[in-house]
Amino acid sequence: MKNVPVPRWIPELAVASKIEYKPIMKETTRQFINTPLAIGNREIPTRLILAPMSGLTHVAFRELVDRYGGCGLLATEMCSAKALPVENRHVSNVFKWRDAELPRLCCQIFGSDPETMVPAARRVEAEGFFGVDLNFGCSVAPICKKNCGAALLKTPDLAVSIVREIRRAVSIPVTVKFRTGWEDRIGPAVDLARRFEDAGADALTFHPRVAPDRRSRPPKREYIHHIKQAVSIPVFGNGEVFTMDDCEKMLEITGCDGISLGRIAVAKPWVFAHWSGKLEPDLNTHRESLLQMMDLLSDHFAPPTDIRKFKKLALYPAALFQFGHAFFNRMFRAADFVEIAHEINMFFNASPEPLARPNLNLFR
Repeated sequence: MKNVPVPRWIPELAVASKIEYKPIMKETTRQFINTPLAIGNREIPTRLILAPMSGLTHVAFRELVDRYGGCGLLATEMCSAKALPVENRHVSNVFKWRDAELPRLCCQIFGSDPETMVPAARRVEAEGFFGVDLNFGCSVAPICKKNCGAALLKTPDLAVSIVREIRRAVSIPVTVKFRTGWEDRIGPAVDLARRFEDAGADALTFHPRVAPDRRSRPPKREYIHHIKQAVSIPVFGNGEVFTMDDCEKMLEITGCDGISLGRIAVAKPWVFAHWSGKLEPDLNTHRESLLQMMDLLSDHFAPPTDIRKFKKLALYPAALFQFGHAFFNRMFRAADFVEIAHEINMFFNASPEPLARPNLNLFR
């Protein structure tokens, strides 16, 4: 057991003399990952879950993740609560799913008040989703200007009332994704975590960055530890977990119940299968996943939406290799999937050099 002094940047918690970290030994990490976890009245089979990502965690991408396996819980893109009650799944490019994935699919919604978000949550339950995830973490300007996403952290009473009213309205698991807030103090986030639990949240995903920070600084993983210590419901850590070593360190430092994977999952759709011990990837796995992604996008989306979505996603796998920027540019300039497939095969036929960590200039 390792004792670490409370950092000076947590004055609210200065009464605690030390933080106790629970080491996760390398040989037991996969065993921990593969231990089922209860979320509300349901259970997920592994502790690695997919983070909702706008424009990226669409139905085609989720099918690819599903083909590899190992993901404890899938997530939709961020869905507008205002539009969702009348959204047509057969027309929408966002509120779209495969029936087979519903028992392990969480729908993330965003909105600004209970009156808007409750009907959306009821629609999610009626369609048969695993659960509904409330977005209090998105900090992009178009969302925050509508008083949605991370903007709701400025009005904690309103955020808590949204959780409470949705909990009263549905019986499926209700989860919350949020971040540190709008200033770098963990105290308010800890208080909000407790209030979310009291309001009926079944699990929390915490991203330890302030809302204005667009990944300009490393996430403060120690903050996740304090969220975990404050509540009895499961807490998923999120933020720059790119390697198995990162995964182990996140579990050791924070004591979290699981990890929510975002950008690395887009880059490596097989990452859940790899870290859970179901797959040992090689260089050809990168090639195959890109080619499969094109096929799945063609199955689920009409042109030109399919190719546009591929080009949005392709930046992430390209970031894993030397000269990845040039590789991405060639794919981006391609006119159709035939040309893209040619560029992919040319690149991997040349045995590109993988990077130890993603190129963060591309991993945005």
